[in-house]
Amino acid sequence: MTFQKACVVSVSVVALIASAAPSFAQTDLNALYEAAKGEGQLTVIALPHDWCGYGAVIDGFKAKYPGITVNELNPDAGSADEIEAIKANKDNKGEGAPDVIDVGLPFGPSAKADGLIQPYKVSTWDSIPADAKDADGYWYGDYYGVMAFLVNSDLVAKAPTSWAELTGADYANQVALAGDPRASAQAIQSVYAAGLANGAKTAEDAANLGLKFFGDVQSKGNFVPVIGKAASLAQGTTPIVIAWDYNALAWRDGFAGNPKAEVIVPSDAVLAGVYVQAISAFAPHPNAAKLWMEYLYSDEGQLGWLKGYCHPIRFNDLAQNGKVPQELLAALPPAEAYAKAVFPTVDDQNAAKAIITKDWDSVVGANVQ
Repeated sequence: MTFQKACVVSVSVVALIASAAPSFAQTDLNALYEAAKGEGQLTVIALPHDWCGYGAVIDGFKAKYPGITVNELNPDAGSADEIEAIKANKDNKGEGAPDVIDVGLPFGPSAKADGLIQPYKVSTWDSIPADAKDADGYWYGDYYGVMAFLVNSDLVAKAPTSWAELTGADYANQVALAGDPRASAQAIQSVYAAGLANGAKTAEDAANLGLKFFGDVQSKGNFVPVIGKAASLAQGTTPIVIAWDYNALAWRDGFAGNPKAEVIVPSDAVLAGVYVQAISAFAPHPNAAKLWMEYLYSDEGQLGWLKGYCHPIRFNDLAQNGKVPQELLAALPPAEAYAKAVFPTVDDQNAAKAIITKDWDSVVGANVQ
């Protein structure tokens, strides 16, 4: 099985299949660019340069559209922080107000319901799978990945290959999440995945069983209440970090062998997660925000994410049209790792998120910072 085929199979699990969508006028990119240049700036938030290849993606946008400064707010923020930044800056047209957000899937519908985002359909709208976007254009999937373990092989003698192994005595003071599960979509999904590995059949079960599992990891002395990052793994503070595969792979490459590290997709549960883009309803630079979206959903922008190990939401469309370079496919993990990926629905994620964010302190009792 080729990786290309595996991606098609995994996308079908969540029914990410493009369907007929209403046609609309092609965006005049030149006019949009001129309007964006008039605004002079784009403010983004929560985009670490080693997340999904964003460093190169931002550089690509600036090179393609000179005259627009990219103001980068709080690269280490979580999805909930992004939403709060919009709320806190409704009347602020200054440096602290984000124009655009990149958040976990459940945050898209809730932000729409709360009137925090505005609709915009990019030129490539029709090639975004119907089940990965809001029909009215308020939010749209951008990329997806699966939950994985990044392991410092210099410090961990035997890398864990399953969630179940993380409670073992071999991993004392070694296991960390790449975020605070009370705010970070990545960390919330990690707990969800652990619940699936422990036999969950519903989202509520996944949340409760995942919390119980991490409570066990904590009680065994294996959990480290530090937000796991590339630096903390390299330094040995968090020798095992649970993160999206694209983050783990990028961090591994960044080490250049020092330390030695490996990325493992756990055998007992493979959870896939879609992130979404949206424009703030109060964006100080709305034209720059729209131009940013046009870039992200262009072939160039989508392949930029793929270079950062993220599966862009238009992957199937690009692959079917022969636009994915073979070297990019070859750099991705084996297809078999993705074959049994599970894509929770928005409702499932919302149900699990409510339980995990509320009960983490009482069940696990680890203040992740």
